[in-house]
Amino acid sequence: MQLPKSALEGIRVLDLGRYQAGPRASLIMARLGAEVIKVEAPGGDESRDHAPFVRGQSAYWVQYNSGKKSLGLNLRTEKGKEVLRGLVKVSDILVQNFRPGTIAKMGFSYENLRELNKGIIMVNVSAYGQYGPYSNRIGFDPIGQAISGMMMLTGFPGMPPITTANPVIDRITSLHATIGALAALHERQLSGEGQCVDVSLADTGYTMTEIQCSAYLGSGFATPRKGNGKGTSNVYKTNDGWVLLAAQSNNIWPRFCNVIGRPEWASDPRFSSKSSRDDNADVIEEELNQWFGQRTVAEAVSLIADEGIPCQAVNEIPTAATDPHLHERELLMEVPDPVAGSIHVSGKNIKLSRSEIVVGSAPVPGQHTREILTSLLDYSDQDINALEAEGAVYTDQVKKDAAAS
Repeated sequence: MQLPKSALEGIRVLDLGRYQAGPRASLIMARLGAEVIKVEAPGGDESRDHAPFVRGQSAYWVQYNSGKKSLGLNLRTEKGKEVLRGLVKVSDILVQNFRPGTIAKMGFSYENLRELNKGIIMVNVSAYGQYGPYSNRIGFDPIGQAISGMMMLTGFPGMPPITTANPVIDRITSLHATIGALAALHERQLSGEGQCVDVSLADTGYTMTEIQCSAYLGSGFATPRKGNGKGTSNVYKTNDGWVLLAAQSNNIWPRFCNVIGRPEWASDPRFSSKSSRDDNADVIEEELNQWFGQRTVAEAVSLIADEGIPCQAVNEIPTAATDPHLHERELLMEVPDPVAGSIHVSGKNIKLSRSEIVVGSAPVPGQHTREILTSLLDYSDQDINALEAEGAVYTDQVKKDAAAS
C-alpha cells in the first residue's frame, strides 16, 4: 500500500469561515494536507480588502487562505444551497463562524448536515459559544481578552486596559477548533459518525487567565499587573536596543551571577530562592540596568544565551522579519501570487518527520469553482454556465477578464 504524502491526505474540508479564527483552523488542516474548499460569496470574501497590502494583495487574506481552493457560491439562492448540500455528502469537515443560529436558518444545522452525511464533522467557531448567557452576541478577538480579564493583566499598574497587538485569541481559538476536528476524525474511525465541535473566543480568553481566575476563586487573590516582570524576569535596555531576560529558576541563578560579574550573589541569602529574588528585585535591577546599558543587544544576548540562560533580543518587526530563525524554519515562505506576483505566506509552523507540510498560493475568487463542480459533483460545463447565469455560482473572474482582453 502506498503511504500518503501528507497526514491529512484524502480529507476534504468545507470552509465557510470569515476573518480569522475559522479560516485559520482550515488553513492548518490545509498545511497538513487536507483539501480545503473556501466557499466565497459573490465578490469574494470581504477580508480580501483588509490591509496591509503587498503590491495590491492583502497580506491579511493570504495568511488565512493560502493553499485553499476558492468556490464562488451564492448561498442566498436555492441552487447555491443545492451545490453545498452536494459537497457536504462528499466532505469530512465543515467549518463555519456565523453567529449561532445563522447557519441553521440557512438550512445547514448539524442535524441537516447529518441527514446528508452522518460522518460529517461540523466545527462551530463563535464569539461566546453555541450556548451560554452571551451566545447571541457577536464579537472579534478583543472580546476574549476583555471578558477574561486578560486586558487588565497586560501592561503596567495604573494603565488603561490594553489589548495585544496581534490576535492571540483568534489564533488560539483556531488551534482549539483544529484539535477538536482532528479528535472528532479519530473518534469517527471508531463510531462511524461525525459530531459537532464548539469553540469560542470568550472560552479561549478564559484559558489564558485560568491560573489567575483559579487563584481568585480559591483564595480571593486578585493578580495585579506586573508589566514586563521584575528582577531576573524582565526587559532591559542596552545601548542599541532591548533584551528580554528570563533567568528566574534556581539552577540558572549561579551561572547568571557569574555572567554579570557577581559570583558572590550565588550564595547571598537575599537571592537564595525565586521568591527572595523577587523580594529584592530592586537590587538586582539596579545592577542589571548598568550591566546591560554598557553593552549592545548582540553582546548581551551572546554572553547570556551562550551560558544556557534564556535571553532574547526584543526585535522590532523589520528585524524579526529578517531573522534567520524565521526563514530557516520556514515559518514564512514566499510563494507565487496571482495579484502580487509573489508574497510570503504562513509556512511550516508544524513539522512532521515523515508527512509533508503543504504550502500553496492564495486563490482568486471562484478560481476552482469549475474544477470542484465537475470533479466532485459531476456537473457539466453547460450545467455550470447555467448556474452562473442564474447567479448561483461564479467562476474565475481573472481568467474571464484576461480572455476578454
